[in-house]
Amino acid sequence: MSDEPMGYQDGSVPAYLVFCDVDETLIRCKSGVEFLRHYSEFRHGAEGLRGTEELLADLYARLARGLPREEANREYHRAWRRCPVDDVEDRAREWYRERSRAADFYITATVDALRRHRAEGAAVALVSGSFPSLLPLVAQAVGAQYVLGGRLERCGRVLTGELLGRPAIGDGKAALVRELLARHPHIDAQDCYAYGDHTSDLPMLHTVGHATLVTPDGAHAPVVQAAVL
Repeated sequence: MSDEPMGYQDGSVPAYLVFCDVDETLIRCKSGVEFLRHYSEFRHGAEGLRGTEELLADLYARLARGLPREEANREYHRAWRRCPVDDVEDRAREWYRERSRAADFYITATVDALRRHRAEGAAVALVSGSFPSLLPLVAQAVGAQYVLGGRLERCGRVLTGELLGRPAIGDGKAALVRELLARHPHIDAQDCYAYGDHTSDLPMLHTVGHATLVTPDGAHAPVVQAAVL
């Protein structure tokens, strides 16, 4: 992980930009939640897994009572307090290697759409509030040039559990999209595309001219009257 803004570029000039959520839009799981379970069990066995399940159950209950998703995202990342950076990154790679072997890990329609966009000269940006160490692994697999998401604070080689800046949820996603668009003044937002699966993705979807909602069965549906803000 890096304290620098997450993102990388291959040096080419893209024809347009494509912004894609990750969990349940590009892959068929909540990657951050699954990885937290994986890491807790790896580090602390059954007792660690029980503690994580209790933490997640409490977080989901608070969400149902109206806890903002942005704050829930911060609470999730606080579960990583005092975890060694190198250990976490090693386990992230191992989790991805194991999990991505599943035939249905990636949502085919979304992968195919990103492939078509790249063939047309577009640059793909993944935009996600998932655990930061996981996102570059997915980006490399699908050929995404940019990774836009949260950054975790460190104290030496240990995570503090605190996010630097706002979470990549809701308006935070839209802000990241606008920042990348501002770095490409030759590109009109009306010509760009975005993919998401949740109402919290709407601020991002409404920032571009072509927005697609990924349904629970993996199908694609256009977002009606997506308006560039």
